[in-house]
Amino acid sequence: MTASRASWWGTVLFAATSAGAVAVPEPPFEVPAFVVAVGLFLVGCALFVLAYSRAVQRSRERVIGVAQLFFLTGDVAPPDVRRSLLGAFALQVAVALGAAIARPYSSLAAGALTPLYGLALCGMWAARHGTFPPRRPEKGKKR
Repeated sequence: MTASRASWWGTVLFAATSAGAVAVPEPPFEVPAFVVAVGLFLVGCALFVLAYSRAVQRSRERVIGVAQLFFLTGDVAPPDVRRSLLGAFALQVAVALGAAIARPYSSLAAGALTPLYGLALCGMWAARHGTFPPRRPEKGKKR
C-alpha cells in the first residue's frame, strides 16, 4: 500500500469513528474512536522513527532538512503526492480539533495525537522517494 493510500484510509477511519462519537455521545461509540485514534498514533510513532532512521542513512549522500522530510517542502515530492499526503494530514488535524472542541473532557481528546500518523507517512514517502540535493564533500576531508 502506498503512503498516500494508507494516509487516506487512516484519515477516513479516524474521521468516521470521531464523527460517530461526536454525533452519539454514548460510551459504546467513544471506544472505537479512542482505539482508532490511539492506534493511529502508535503506528505513527513507529513510522516516524523508521522514516527518521531512513533519512539519516540517506543523509550521508544527500542534504535532507527536517521540513523537507516531514512537510515535503521544496521540490522533494511531485505536486500531486505533496497535495495528497499533506491534504490527509490537514484533514486529520481538522477532525482532531473539531472532535476535541465538540466534546471536551472526553476520550475524543486522544484524537489530537492522531495527526502524527499523517506526518509520519509524509516522512516515510520522502525518506524513500524524496528528491534531495547531493551532499558536497567538505573541504580538507577525504572520503
